[in-house]
Amino acid sequence: MRRSKLTVGEQVEVRCHHRRANQVVRDWLAGVVVKVDARMAAIRFETDVFSNAGWLIPDRTLWCAHGSPNLRRLTAETLA
Repeated sequence: MRRSKLTVGEQVEVRCHHRRANQVVRDWLAGVVVKVDARMAAIRFETDVFSNAGWLIPDRTLWCAHGSPNLRRLTAETLA
């Protein structure tokens, strides 16, 4: 059964480069969906995020395709 696409306001996690303890790491980071279209969702974060090339993303917003292995919904266990 296919899962529904993300909706604005939904909390998700993205595997991305971000700053943790003054170091750049590639790990799961929680964010909020701020915009969606038919193929992609924009996720905004509260911490600095970086492109794969190492560039700082100034608005802290990354776009991910629906169904990407680097994008997952937050579960009840994750929120606790």
